[in-house]
Amino acid sequence: EKDEPGEEVRVTYRELLVLTCRLGNTLKRQGVKQGDRVTIYMPPCPLAVASMLACARIGAVHAVVFAGFSAESLAGRIQD
Repeated sequence: EKDEPGEEVRVTYRELLVLTCRLGNTLKRQGVKQGDRVTIYMPPCPLAVASMLACARIGAVHAVVFAGFSAESLAGRIQD
């Protein structure tokens, strides 16, 4: 469900799996490997969910940071 009331995006399991695998392959091509740390800075959406699942599939530790934080708070969350 999006931020606006009544707006939603429906994704099938198959679509989510395909997107997750594509993102996982992209992360691996960028050099992300098992045990690496990844921070995901995205609004809540299916792509953010697929990003989290892609990190889990390749064994990368991930943290999710959403918008709305000050620069200092954002930096602290990323460092944590």
